[in-house]
Amino acid sequence: MLRISKLTDYGTVILAFLAANPHEVHTASAVAERTRLGLPTVSKLLKSLHRAGLVASTRGSHGGYELARSAREITAAAIVDAIEGPFALTECSGKHSECGIESTCGVGHAWQRVNSAIHQALTDVSLAELAGLDRKPKGPHEAVIGLHPPGFRPSRSVRTPGD
Repeated sequence: MLRISKLTDYGTVILAFLAANPHEVHTASAVAERTRLGLPTVSKLLKSLHRAGLVASTRGSHGGYELARSAREITAAAIVDAIEGPFALTECSGKHSECGIESTCGVGHAWQRVNSAIHQALTDVSLAELAGLDRKPKGPHEAVIGLHPPGFRPSRSVRTPGD
């Protein structure tokens, strides 16, 4: 099963909270309280996110953390890379492969294509989208949020005003 780690999931929650409050600086304690994550976990993740350049920190009595750049400029790929390291599904699909059978392996090239496709998909999704701040339409019929596709009819159990 392909799955991001809990730490990456929690890191995304922290970044989403900061993205929802872009003009405020938050202490690690405040982030922990608002996200309902443990302070040691939040502190660890904020340090990793800071090292990766995704959050900025300010010291002092009015210090804390905020996004280092716009939520639209931070990709899901950058978040995964910041917390889990460079994205690689298999040993040979990373930049610095140490696979002992790479030269004779018949499946490595296909896994590299899969790795590239997944990494591109992660690159195409922004923190703003992850946080629900910048939803991309799913198709031409949803260009306006709340617009139903052609032919849509609510079920009979749905009441509309005036029923």
